[in-house]
Parts: sequence; structure tokens; C-alpha cells
Amino acid sequence: MFSRYKLTNKIIKYGRMCDEKNFTPGYSGNISARYRDGMLITVSGSSNGYLKPADIVFTNFSGESLEKGKKPSSEKFLHIELYKRRPEFNYIIHVHAPYLSSFASAGRDLMAPVMAENVFYFGGIPLAEYALPSSGQLVENTAKFFDKYDAVLMANHGFIVGSKTIEDAYMKLELAESYAQVVLNTEILGGAKVLDENQAKEILSLR
Repeated sequence: MFSRYKLTNKIIKYGRMCDEKNFTPGYSGNISARYRDGMLITVSGSSNGYLKPADIVFTNFSGESLEKGKKPSSEKFLHIELYKRRPEFNYIIHVHAPYLSSFASAGRDLMAPVMAENVFYFGGIPLAEYALPSSGQLVENTAKFFDKYDAVLMANHGFIVGSKTIEDAYMKLELAESYAQVVLNTEILGGAKVLDENQAKEILSLR
């Protein structure tokens, strides 16, 4: 387990990286790290690209801030539920990356096996049904997919990914956003040539 200092610096670093790639414009998105018997999460109203240590709050798994005057992100309960369902997750990144958010807002998942790398790393990226941001229904609609997948699109909202390391979570975010752009580009060119079931199984067998 990393110290709070190291975890805070990791959140700040990757928040800035997300901002540089325009994955988390303005005040959108939130990042968390498993810590002790709870998590460190960005505070409500913070901007991932301009985080300071004061913008990270220690929250227990009941969603209560353990630091006076600091209000955790409104999506805290979604992060908590994912940590409970996936004990191997140590980091969660939620963003509104443009291409991924475009698919989410069009009500379209990214389950089709279009690129080998994305089949290998994701298997697929499902779409969770819309619910009011920060609501219990949003948690229910989204978290159920994490029983099988590591990344999910949230309808009319954005994208969320979890992993053992923040480096891997971020790399998967980059891959997913690039994948969404490629799929969109294939539609301009007449549509993607989707891999067949056997080809997809061969790729998954390489894991």
C-alpha cells in the first residue's frame, strides 16, 4: 500500500495527463485510489487538470468524508461500489473524453470486435443505461457490468475504468478513446470490417 503522499501525487499526475489529452474538460470527471479502509477521491467541483493536494479527500466506504470541510466527488458511491465488487481494483478514473462520450451520448456501446488490441484488453466496452449522475440508479446501472468488464460507457454521460495500477487504468483510457475515434472513422469510410467470432476468441485466448 502506497502512502497518502504517493497516492495523492499519482492522482494529481494522471489528472493532469487526462487534461492534456482533453479527456476531462473543465470540471468534468473524477479520480480515486483505494486507501486504508476507504479511498482517496477528488473533491466535488475540482478540475482534474489543476489538482492540488487539498483537492483530494479521504472518504470511507460509507461515503463519508473523513476530513472536515472537504466534500468528495458526487460520484463517490459509484467508486465505492466498484472497489467492493472488484477487490483487485486500486484506482478508478471517470472522464468525459470526447469520442467515448459521443458513443455514450448516441446510446452506442463498443462491443463489436473491430480492432485486435481492444478485443485483447477489453473484450468489449458495454453501455450502461442512463440514470441521473451521482444517483443510486446510476451506480446500479453501471456497476453490474464490472462483474465481467473493466471499462464501461455511461449513457449520456461518459466513461469509467478501473485497474490494479493507475498506469494501467490510464493506458486503457487512452486505448478506449483511440478505439472510439477509429470506430467513428470507419463509419465515414463505409463501416468497419468486424472480426468474426472465431477470430475474436483467438485473440482472447492470448490473454
